[in-house]
Amino acid sequence: MDAETVVRGYYRAIDDHDYEAFADLLAPAVVHHRPDRTIEGRETLVTFMRDERPDAETSHEVDRVFADATPGDGDATVAVRGRLRDATGERLFAFVDVFSVADARIAEIETFTR
Repeated sequence: MDAETVVRGYYRAIDDHDYEAFADLLAPAVVHHRPDRTIEGRETLVTFMRDERPDAETSHEVDRVFADATPGDGDATVAVRGRLRDATGERLFAFVDVFSVADARIAEIETFTR
């Protein structure tokens, strides 16, 4: 699976509340740097997304995906620009997520919001 497919699957799994698929996309030692906290480890990130998010009834609207893959080694950096919407479709905030993907798993995420 290429890095862009992995990253698109990340948003789909979160929006669909498919936490088994979500976990499968993450490296065991994944780190997610968010504006409000840093989350370390696959199980901790899955628990946060499933049980601790401020609003779990959201959807990610992806505008653009930028991928920079290193041929042959399976590593890539993928940046995604989009918006998070609530259950009514109202925009909560804009975001850019920068993913480091290694061996078809997300190793690191850095989130920027406005």
